This record gives sequence, structure tokens and C-alpha cells, in this order.
Amino acid sequence: MKNKAILGALSLDLKRAALGLNRGSNQMANRFFEEALKRRDEIDSKTVKPYIARFLKNLEKIKDKEDALLYSTIFQNASQV
Repeated sequence: MKNKAILGALSLDLKRAALGLNRGSNQMANRFFEEALKRRDEIDSKTVKPYIARFLKNLEKIKDKEDALLYSTIFQNASQV
């Protein structure tokens, strides 16, 4: 249950990072991306599904707003299952 709440918060952080990138506010985007990385470290990756663990591992490879929004949606869906 704890992982679901963290995944939900991670999803919101990534969505805010995507919004920041879309607005051209790189400082805002970087701040929320840093928060997302902190949240990732709180998740017990052994108890999540393998595809979620792969996305968590590749979180640092996010380059643009589309990637951030995609990852946000994936984590949001995982948090509601």
C-alpha cells in the first residue's frame, strides 16, 4: 500500500515537471524532477511489477516534456491498480 501512495506522488511530481518544461520554466521543472528522483528512492522496487521497476530505473533518461508526461501517466495508472 505504501508503494501506491509513493507512485501517486511520483506521478504528480513528473506531471508538474512536464508542465514546467511546457511553460519554459526550467527551474520549476528541475525542482520537481529532483523531487521525483527522491520519491523513486523511497519505493521498494522488489514489490512492484517488473515493468514499473524498469521505468523507475530509467527515470533519469527523461529528456523532454513528452517523456515526463508518459512516465507520469504510467506511474499514475500503477498507483491505482
